[in-house]
Amino acid sequence: MIPNLMESIIVPAVKAQASRRQFLIGAFATSTGLAVGYHLLSASPAAASETATVSDTHAFSPYVTIDVDGKVTVLSSQFEMGQGSYNGIATLVAEELEADWSTIDVKGAAGDVKAYGNVAFGGALQGTGGSTSMLTSWDRYRRAGAATRVMLVAAASAEWGVPAAEITVENGILSHPSGKSGGFGMFAAKAATMPVPVEVTLKQPNEWKRIGNAGLKRFDSARKANGTEQYTIDVKLPGMLTAVMIHPPLFGAKVKSFDASAARAIKGVVDVVEIPRGIAIVGENMWVALKGREVVTVEWDESAAEKRGTPALMSMYRDLAAKPPAAIARKDGDVESAFAAAAKVIEASFEFPYLAHAPMEPLNSVSRMNADGTLEIWGGHQFPDTYQALAGEIAGIAPGKVILHVMKTGGSFGRRAVFDGDVVVESVHVAKALGFRAPVKVQWTRENDMRGGRYRPAYAHSLKAGIDENGKLVAWSNHVVGQSIVSNTAFAGMVQNGVDPTSIEGANNLPYAIPNQVVGLTTTEVGVPVLWWRSVGSTHTAFAAEAFLDEVAEAAGKDPVEFRLSMLEPESRHAIVLKLAAEKAGWDKPVPEGRFRGVAVAESFGSVVAHIAEVSRTEDGHIKVERIVSAVDCGLAINPDQVRSQVEGGIGFGLGAILGEEITLTDGQVDQGNFDLYTPLRIDAMPMVEVHILASANSPSGIGEPGVPPVGPAVANAAYKALGKRIRIMPFAKSLNV
Repeated sequence: MIPNLMESIIVPAVKAQASRRQFLIGAFATSTGLAVGYHLLSASPAAASETATVSDTHAFSPYVTIDVDGKVTVLSSQFEMGQGSYNGIATLVAEELEADWSTIDVKGAAGDVKAYGNVAFGGALQGTGGSTSMLTSWDRYRRAGAATRVMLVAAASAEWGVPAAEITVENGILSHPSGKSGGFGMFAAKAATMPVPVEVTLKQPNEWKRIGNAGLKRFDSARKANGTEQYTIDVKLPGMLTAVMIHPPLFGAKVKSFDASAARAIKGVVDVVEIPRGIAIVGENMWVALKGREVVTVEWDESAAEKRGTPALMSMYRDLAAKPPAAIARKDGDVESAFAAAAKVIEASFEFPYLAHAPMEPLNSVSRMNADGTLEIWGGHQFPDTYQALAGEIAGIAPGKVILHVMKTGGSFGRRAVFDGDVVVESVHVAKALGFRAPVKVQWTRENDMRGGRYRPAYAHSLKAGIDENGKLVAWSNHVVGQSIVSNTAFAGMVQNGVDPTSIEGANNLPYAIPNQVVGLTTTEVGVPVLWWRSVGSTHTAFAAEAFLDEVAEAAGKDPVEFRLSMLEPESRHAIVLKLAAEKAGWDKPVPEGRFRGVAVAESFGSVVAHIAEVSRTEDGHIKVERIVSAVDCGLAINPDQVRSQVEGGIGFGLGAILGEEITLTDGQVDQGNFDLYTPLRIDAMPMVEVHILASANSPSGIGEPGVPPVGPAVANAAYKALGKRIRIMPFAKSLNV
């Protein structure tokens, strides 16, 4: 969700390939075994010590622990919300450690930015987003696994009185030609007393057994299948109370007064309290809290609220898109002269609605103040450092006394990556209003979640293209209109010269050789809260560019695939994935009767994905997506099966958005509250999907999001062939009036 241009706002010099000198390694004995970790330096490596001692344990948190039973626990800096980051990080550690895969577990870690800072964000904060989990983990978690193995070998060498070089490690067992052998647990405690290796040698690709292994199954599949996996919604603490929220019906409104007397009379309702974000009804359980919520009356101060509806907002956007942009994000060549000299000029406009993240698990958080003055918080901590600081401020304690339990989460798609703490802040506020006398879980309902804002912004695009007498694209213009995601946030520094890069990413870096092009941006001021949404700016920019490009190809009399290839370097990543997708889809062969094909290719989060969509026409004048053939270059595929799953999931997610999803407002109030009116893709609408992964020796790039951007335009381009109508207003259901 968070864009891949984060590095431009923090420490641009820090890349994924950090040198060994950028890490300090350390280890210490635990009550049951060994813990090993790295310290990612935020200062210059030259200013730090070259080595770390066993006593230097305060400087880092461990990445790997091994107990006396041989269980290997990986402490992940990355948040698991279904994208498979835990599995990928476990693979990196297990590969270098030579662990038994059946003994691996992964837990979320937080509270030490020096240890867990995201490399892609310059190491300045811990965060999961922008499809950077494998990028930030690739080096340090392999090194942690390798260092742990070296220390276990050293322990076995000392125990057995044999040279370390004669000891082999495989599948969790240390062995010596003499016949001596033992599991990790046997040597864990002794290993903690061994010298910490300053340098470790990582395996070569030809030695890998787990990295790149398409047959390696996720370590957590069984407990997800049998229902034993624990999420925040499952947290139950002794004496815990449950709170449900009443939020303002209009964005920007505030509580003027409320009457909770009827609610307080209901047995099991403990209290009704006002917090900065609304009214919380606190009960012994969620059911009674919901019953209490039904009888609370609130008077709202709407003087500062956003009261415009969708028709008024989109009318404003259309008017702005027709005018010159307020800022220029890119300008190459002499665009005006190129248009004037063009043999043919094509124009089109596109509109995109607000979109909700709609994760399966609505937002929630649990807070408990302990007798020792520490505050524990259970939740989906996508930006843990921020939540730790905010919670400490509310509770009146130092951030270091806030203990975060990083729970697995049933989806996020960017929704939990907020800088005001959102539901985490709510749980602390409610617990504080109760005098911290009991643990409190704040659990949002689906309606809270759907109407809670933080949407993918609405956008309008105005595009124009010029082609010469030979059908060559010589001029291109795109004016983007929409809200800024990062303004007035911790990432506000990303806005340069009036350009929020999250609004135009994917538009200002088209891979095509167009000699004259301009990308403009007009940022609107609207009171609807917005946030990054899976694949961020590319959700709309890729659609507008790739759908319009098909219109240009038609005007030029060119095949859509050949037209794109003619503007790409033959050996570029875009050209290679496009050719692979076309080949696997049989683009050069006649399409089956009743089927129609469309194509799109897009780069996002360091990866390039091409989709070929195959659709059929339904009797009601709509289309059914029958098949998607995808080719992806995401660098080295650590878990090929997971890469495939993420592309498949991204296709389903993107299809739901373009076919039927939209958040609309009437006089400022959100119309949709549940999945009856907000309609993600249903299972019977999911097409057959084929995913082809390019072999690559490059470092891993993003995969959680790049499957989303090209699916919309590929389907739209196929739909044009099926219906004879260009789809430029999202969702399709609105454009096709079905």
